[in-house]
Amino acid sequence: MKFSHGWMSDTHPDALRAFLKIQSGISPEQKLAQVAEMYEAMNALQTAEVRRMYPSATDREVFLRVTARRLGPELMAKVYGWQPDR
Repeated sequence: MKFSHGWMSDTHPDALRAFLKIQSGISPEQKLAQVAEMYEAMNALQTAEVRRMYPSATDREVFLRVTARRLGPELMAKVYGWQPDR
């Protein structure tokens, strides 16, 4: 039987099998914790990038700029009444 892995086509089938075997042994709680860790890492990277781009930004402005990356301009204006400058 051919192993289909189109959703991870850049991964060797043997590596994908190993990954899926490991994942099958992880509890839902552990998987959720991994997602939370990845979210925190992504947030830290985006925050660092915004701070690098806007070194004089206040903590509030950094929060707004990071949040705007996720929400987009229309929802950002509705929720926070704020738009980043272009």
